[in-house]
Amino acid sequence: MRSRHLPGRATTAGLIGTALLTLLTSACSGGPASENGAGEPSPPATAEAPAEPGNSPTGSPPPAKGTVKVTATVTTKLNTPWGLAALPEGDLLVSSRDTGKIFRISTEDGKKTELGEVRGAMAGAVPGGEGGLLGIATNGDGYIYAYFTSASDNRVVRMLYNDKKPAGQQLGEPSRVFTGLPKSAVHNGGRIAFGPDKMLYVGTGDATDSDLSQDKESPAGKILRMQPDGSPPGHGNPEADSVVYSYGHRNVQGLAWGRENRLWASEFGQNKWDELNLIEPGKNYGWPEVEGKAGRKGFVDPVAQWTPKEASPSGLAWAKGSLWMAGLRGERLWRIPVGGGTEPVAEPQAFLEGEYGRLRTVVSDGNDGLWLVTSNTDGRGDPDDDDDRILKLKVR
Repeated sequence: MRSRHLPGRATTAGLIGTALLTLLTSACSGGPASENGAGEPSPPATAEAPAEPGNSPTGSPPPAKGTVKVTATVTTKLNTPWGLAALPEGDLLVSSRDTGKIFRISTEDGKKTELGEVRGAMAGAVPGGEGGLLGIATNGDGYIYAYFTSASDNRVVRMLYNDKKPAGQQLGEPSRVFTGLPKSAVHNGGRIAFGPDKMLYVGTGDATDSDLSQDKESPAGKILRMQPDGSPPGHGNPEADSVVYSYGHRNVQGLAWGRENRLWASEFGQNKWDELNLIEPGKNYGWPEVEGKAGRKGFVDPVAQWTPKEASPSGLAWAKGSLWMAGLRGERLWRIPVGGGTEPVAEPQAFLEGEYGRLRTVVSDGNDGLWLVTSNTDGRGDPDDDDDRILKLKVR
């Protein structure tokens, strides 16, 4: 039977709201939290946001061995930071999973300014387990986009951003981009990013119902590609009226574009293998039928894989011809040199092992550096918690 197309707007909830969710323990994670568009008028048009860095089809192959140097601690005492986005003028936005707040961080002096919290008619972020306020993104259109867990589902919204207003009041009322993503205590996905094509990409989890990953009628266990208002792009997706871009994922945690605009994704496995995948439209990445490299017809094998204790991967970034993958349980930053190809040109390297604890999100600065977010606080305010921070790295 041919699958129905998955709509791209808030009507998605009506199709999948009856999905039964079970509660499992994530075997691939460790540490805190058990982790291994209609509505608002658009603001005036602005210049297009620049493409993701490193997309030139030319360039020298990366060296087999790279280097990482921590050049600065940008800020400290962050509460459960999760998403990170760079503003055109150089400052950073960071989301707090458990408080539902978004902060602007000065990269000059580390000053934190609260923009506001996800709230209002779309309901606020509800923390719990791996849920809460997760990924954030910007694309130069005057909005901040956010992925969060509500009382009923996971959803993506956008909020007008006005930095002329007082601190704590700089976010407008959320308007829906995409709703009806199944939620659970774990496997909520959460990474969002704008691609070089100006489309919004959303990484989702299977919400502990692994069958949903193979069900094209469900947005769970997928990478979704949509217009900024949540509607299907109309071109470039496997099916014109669907936002589903790839499927068969367990829990997508990182999205990054390399040379020739190739999309890469990092993903939690279960007990055996965590994955780095090269994403192509319409392809099936195997979960729950396979985990890691299986060589089975009809499924795409990962480009690289790690045991959960080495990785439990989260954010992913591209810089200097390599992919850089943050590890939670692995407590290390992985360098995977791929250059302009589709396979690593050398073995992955691990950096910062155990030096800063769990690593959550990594973002390119557009040149030879990265911003790196740690993930050690549990949000309960325990006095023996290590505070979380943003680090500036120079890489090669």
